[in-house]
Amino acid sequence: MTTPVIRWKLSLKSSPERVYAALATDEGRASFWALEAKEHNGAIHFRFPNRIEEVSSVLAAKPPSLFEILYFGARTRFEIAADGPGSILTLTAENVPQHEWNEVHAGWVAVLLALKGRVDFGIDLRNGDPARSWDEGFVDP
Repeated sequence: MTTPVIRWKLSLKSSPERVYAALATDEGRASFWALEAKEHNGAIHFRFPNRIEEVSSVLAAKPPSLFEILYFGARTRFEIAADGPGSILTLTAENVPQHEWNEVHAGWVAVLLALKGRVDFGIDLRNGDPARSWDEGFVDP
């Protein structure tokens, strides 16, 4: 059974270049998304506070408008369009397993709002406590 595509849009004050850098660089990803997210040979090695690790293949990288990865088995695309001095980011995630769909759908909201906090306001919205993870019901792991 095919699950619906997850699609979220995020309005940002930051330029497409700044948003792209947050998604496509090791330092950018570590500043809002994961404890570490280092790219090596076309794969990003994510390490999260709840001790989960993921290796995601980079499928497309076209600065500053497109970054696409295979994230936990789901084809995940970040499209960034200029919008005046800011930008609009559209995230789509396809082929999310049915038993994970609700958690992944909600999880992307937490990730995208953390991205907005970092690129637009220079703040880290994550709580920084490994005991207060997504697995424990925290929306700010």
